[in-house]
Amino acid sequence: MNVRFGVLGALRVVEGERDLTPGPAKHRTLLAALLLRPGRTLTVDRLIAEVWGEEPPASAEPVLRVYVSALRKVVGGIRTVPGGYLLDVDPDEVDAHRFERLVTANRRARDAGRTAEAADGLRAALALWRGPALGGVDSAELRRAYAVPLEELRLTALEERVELDVALGRGAEVTGELRALVASYPLRERAWAQLVLALGQAGRRPEALAAYREARRLLVGELGLEPGPELREAHGRVLAGGTPARTVPNETPPDIADFTGREHVLDWIRRSVPVAGNAPVHLVLHGPAGTGKSAVAVHAAAGLDFPGGRLHASLGTRTPGAVLEDLLRSLGHPRGAVPADPAERTRLYRSLVSGRRLLVVLDDAADEAQVRPLLPAGPGCLTLVTSRSPLSGLEAARGFELGVFGVDESVEMLARVAGERRVRAEPREAARIAVLCGGLPLALRIAGSRLARRPSWTLEHLAGRLEDERGRLDELSAGDLAVRGSLALGYRALPDRERLLLRRLGALSATHVAPWAATAVLGEPADRSLEALAEAGLLRARGLDASGQERYDRHDLTRLYAAERLAAEEGPPARVLAAATGEILDRARRARALLLPAEPGSGRTVARTAEQAADLDTARLRESARWLAAERGFLVATVADLERAGLDEATWRLAFYLTPFFELGAHHEDWHAVVELGLRAARRTGHRHAEALLLRSQADLRRAEGRMEEAADLLRRALPLAEAHEVPRTRHRLGLVRLAQGRRPEAEACFVACLAAFSAMGDRRGRADALRALGGSRQAEDLLRESLAAYRELGDPRGEAAVSLDLAGLHLDRERPSEARERAERGLGLARRLGDRLPEAAGLVLMARVALAEGRPDAARGAAEEALGTFREYADRRGVARALLTLAAALLDLDEVAEAVDAVSGAVGEFDALGDRDGLAEAGELAREASRRRGLRA
Repeated sequence: MNVRFGVLGALRVVEGERDLTPGPAKHRTLLAALLLRPGRTLTVDRLIAEVWGEEPPASAEPVLRVYVSALRKVVGGIRTVPGGYLLDVDPDEVDAHRFERLVTANRRARDAGRTAEAADGLRAALALWRGPALGGVDSAELRRAYAVPLEELRLTALEERVELDVALGRGAEVTGELRALVASYPLRERAWAQLVLALGQAGRRPEALAAYREARRLLVGELGLEPGPELREAHGRVLAGGTPARTVPNETPPDIADFTGREHVLDWIRRSVPVAGNAPVHLVLHGPAGTGKSAVAVHAAAGLDFPGGRLHASLGTRTPGAVLEDLLRSLGHPRGAVPADPAERTRLYRSLVSGRRLLVVLDDAADEAQVRPLLPAGPGCLTLVTSRSPLSGLEAARGFELGVFGVDESVEMLARVAGERRVRAEPREAARIAVLCGGLPLALRIAGSRLARRPSWTLEHLAGRLEDERGRLDELSAGDLAVRGSLALGYRALPDRERLLLRRLGALSATHVAPWAATAVLGEPADRSLEALAEAGLLRARGLDASGQERYDRHDLTRLYAAERLAAEEGPPARVLAAATGEILDRARRARALLLPAEPGSGRTVARTAEQAADLDTARLRESARWLAAERGFLVATVADLERAGLDEATWRLAFYLTPFFELGAHHEDWHAVVELGLRAARRTGHRHAEALLLRSQADLRRAEGRMEEAADLLRRALPLAEAHEVPRTRHRLGLVRLAQGRRPEAEACFVACLAAFSAMGDRRGRADALRALGGSRQAEDLLRESLAAYRELGDPRGEAAVSLDLAGLHLDRERPSEARERAERGLGLARRLGDRLPEAAGLVLMARVALAEGRPDAARGAAEEALGTFREYADRRGVARALLTLAAALLDLDEVAEAVDAVSGAVGEFDALGDRDGLAEAGELAREASRRRGLRA
């Protein structure tokens, strides 16, 4: 039987006829906090503030855990998650969320003209209230943040329901309810207006006029204000005995039969519709060409009821004066009486619309100046403006950016235009067409129209025609609809400098770009031009990226159009790319240098003074990693651009610069693609050393994937190609592979030889790496400490973090948990300051093992779960396996045997897939212990 929760009144938990409401006040407050945000993680600090207020006791955190444990005996679904707790219940089981859902649904019914259904639905929603929200919950924070808004929504819903009842002729039924409402809230004008109208509708005109006088007396006496327009209008209607209907314009185009999706923006428009008497609302639907802005405006308008009428105007390049002439005639003004002066036309327009509740649709606006004179100023009016520009300077307007469809919506639209049966017969090809059209509604409509007009075509045939980028824009043309034509309108309207930037961006295949890269292809600062292109709807500003740079993206069809214009006006992209290559390579090289201080094994390690080492602090290294993370997609795409353009040296150099970042973030697919391109380019140039470096990087990738024999083969192929100073580094990698294969003597022989070679060459970074590898293999604390000192001397906090974690593991194995904790905390702290998520996760696993050694399994579980989340996010299977194994050990110590068995099973699956025999043996031992304990419990 379902449990129901109530906060609209005194807190209540009911299962059937059983009352499960917690007794202690703090338990009720904690449960209320969780119920108000089901499915959301609430931090421990947040819950403490809400349960105890501004002065919680020192023991608040452990006491909170006790409260949670007590609540779990009554309420299922309370989960411990990293950083806090989460209540996993259906929001509809909580009366407050059910109330909000019902109000939203019945507002939609009202906006769609289903008045009786909406009135009855709002009545059902209001019936959920049993008293003041959060009754008996002692939390000022929760009352302020939730009870007050809920009470306001209740009053608003009540007024909306009464308005619907009056519209249905039920005025006599609601007068008593309204008198009680104005008695409780005497300054609520809307309620007084509804009372006046209800009494008038019930035939009690004297009482209605008396109610108006009473409302006016209160407003003037308490606030010094005369009644507002809604109350005055109600009074006037009672005095006049009703208002005669007027002939109204109805110019909006007919609804679109195959309109698809866009529920989010339609709901936003419906929710934005002003009630009668309120200030007018102006909404701007903006986005790139072809996103269906006009279709959304027309479809939304078809579902809205505006008694004053509907006006529609296509703006384009027309002047406001010309548009005003049409609007004035639509409002019944004689053709010959329209003033010649634009300012006079604006004043006349505003006078004519001031007494009407109008819907005005202004399509394809160019800028704010074109729109301002056309905005109706009358109470309750709504304006829908469509534009490629967000019209950010339009006062008091709200905007909604329309993007492209996802694959599912794209396929749905294709089916509505081309025919359901054809699309259902080829679902895979339909999805392929959706992707090739980039989810652009205009492109999808054209594709669907071409299929509809050619019954013999299969979807596979059309997808094949669209596959060729060079002809895709030719294919996306049907009748007077054409993607190229839509984009050309925007391109031709641009100033020269912005046209130049847009077409030069066509040399780049990346979907997004930062100002520095745009500057590189333009040859001069591009910030203002990027902003102008975004205003024109040809680029989209995505906001700041992880490194604090503004980023811009574009639709793929816009990219193809820009590439067309580049080829037609300037020639192939190679010249633009060659000019930009210097800046791109320099930035990537500098980022790599910060990512790896004293380039590993380069033979060119530079000794650093203490001052220079301090300069390479974690903040700068973290900044480098953030920049690479933000630019990853751009730089990966640029490697392919350079290779296609025949710029081979730039290709392999950029590929080489990027590979350490891919290793750090476990970006294996990008790593594989970029190294393949770099290798091809290096081989075309005959650059043996470049080939060796990239073969070594390929080997690092195979080692990360657990494919050790392939890694060893790649390293053996790299050795004869490598320059002398790179040979030890390549042998060092071979040693790491042998160690992972369990061939310890061969591995140590490699490390010893590399250590001697690095020492002889004066390569201090190589020596630090070799000391770490040899110390890890031999479990030699003295070698690891020597490696740690070497990394510190080099100013390499990443190396220091790695060795600190190695030492923590060594101390744990030797049953020295306090020393292990000190080292693990140091390594974890450095990884976090650097923003290195995978080393951070490895540090969390070690902290979990330390907590287990110290007898703190609850802390161990939290750390292991946090690490597991990171490893899964980065698809690091070895990390997942280690985290699951540590989690299983913590769960066993907590006597949560079933959960421990699940964790061990997951670890076994991962170790088996990796071919890790040592891991499987360790997991097997833990699995046997879990089975033994489960048997004892049975």
